[in-house]
Amino acid sequence: MLHDHGAPGHSHDDHPAPGGAADRPLRIGIGGPVGSGKTALVAALCRLLADDLSIAVVTNDIFTREDAEALRRMQVLPDDRIVAVETGCCPHTAIRDDISANVDTIEQLEARLAPVDLTLVESGGDNLTAVFSRALVDHQIFVLDVAGGDKVPRKGGPGVTTADLLVINKTDLAALVHADLEVMHRDAIARRGSRPIEFTSLVEPGGALAVADWVRARLADWRAAAAPAR
Repeated sequence: MLHDHGAPGHSHDDHPAPGGAADRPLRIGIGGPVGSGKTALVAALCRLLADDLSIAVVTNDIFTREDAEALRRMQVLPDDRIVAVETGCCPHTAIRDDISANVDTIEQLEARLAPVDLTLVESGGDNLTAVFSRALVDHQIFVLDVAGGDKVPRKGGPGVTTADLLVINKTDLAALVHADLEVMHRDAIARRGSRPIEFTSLVEPGGALAVADWVRARLADWRAAAAPAR
């Protein structure tokens, strides 16, 4: 269940479409620490959305194409819709500080596959400070792992506090690692205010349904904002 603590009709994750929005897909970044479930979330979203939407995926790894190859093995999309960027640097550098490699890759992929509705950009695994440049993506999802401990949300950091959607993943492991989900929920609200939070277990059927609904809502907003420009 998606937890949204904002006032009715208001959400902090609503951003006006930038200039030229009608001419390109919605771009959503997915970041978070190593092992939090970013690739699993990308895979789940592709499975849930690909029948209705034209999707492209760009993954980031430092020296390999591991995440892109994993998605191809899972056959969540045709291989030519998944492209890897080898950043050769700290993951946050390529999504926040020097985004040129990602921008070039995204634009080439979107042009080759056009028309595309949605581009998912997966960051390499990084820390709680890793956020995407708004020149790279229009919205960002930050993924935490319950197995990291229930203290993680209260540590805050830009990923936790500013992401348009916080996903706390692997709820199925909570009992095994003695993590209190209610504490995580309380602390996440304290750090995020009205920004939405979703608890997921991506190993379970339908584990990403609420996240997919959130993505569909963002796409509907994007299209509505772009409509007057058409």
